[in-house]
Amino acid sequence: MNEQDDTPWVLLRGLMRDRRHWGPFAALFASRFAGAPIAAIDFPGNGELHQQRSLASIDATADFCRADLRRRGLKPPYRVLAMSMGAMVAASWATRYPQELAACVLINTSLRPFSRFWQRLRPRAYPSVLKMALLQPSPREAETMVLRLTTSSRDERVLDDWSAWRAAQPVSKANALRQLAAATRFVTTHEAPTVRTLVLVGARDGLVSPDCSRQLAAAWGCEIREHPSAGHDLPFDDAAWVVAQVEDWSRIGSAPTAA
Repeated sequence: MNEQDDTPWVLLRGLMRDRRHWGPFAALFASRFAGAPIAAIDFPGNGELHQQRSLASIDATADFCRADLRRRGLKPPYRVLAMSMGAMVAASWATRYPQELAACVLINTSLRPFSRFWQRLRPRAYPSVLKMALLQPSPREAETMVLRLTTSSRDERVLDDWSAWRAAQPVSKANALRQLAAATRFVTTHEAPTVRTLVLVGARDGLVSPDCSRQLAAAWGCEIREHPSAGHDLPFDDAAWVVAQVEDWSRIGSAPTAA
């Protein structure tokens, strides 16, 4: 693997988010892996698919992604960069269909059986998450909570876009609860997938404990790299750092081994 590799990259976001929320990161990533197709996928219930019913399980969501790529004419193997719930989808994919994936980058995820429930969603985040899922606050109020929960930034200029997207393509209460339930129920395997995997984690994640990523990396024996000040939405907080880690890791993986 290297920057000139034409193996497609698949980008997967998290709970109740869509491909627009990659923001400037997507363009930066595409510019640095210019030889590869980039496919950012919306899960059913989110973004352009907000009127569809969210799927009942993480496995079903992974299968949706596989079918979506086939519809686009993109054939495996793929490389997947995914965060939060999207990384659960990537883990399901890697453990069930490892032959389809050349690499996985998992960002700030949390997987049973490696993490406790209070690590997978920090107790201080419960009120905001439940309010967004059950009470449907105004788009501006909801996105302000998301910014505070998921980033180390207090730059509110992004709220205009985020609020407009939520207003135009809202995630329904039923779909929010389906996604929460799917993420809560998902359990991955103790045995590490054969897919080469990198774990990235923000040390100041206010939504999910960084220990979840550390425990996953230890259990699966994969490399982990930690950002000292980023929050849950690591690509938002420091897009350049994420791209640099993936580039460096890709170069290491493509280097010839000594005879």
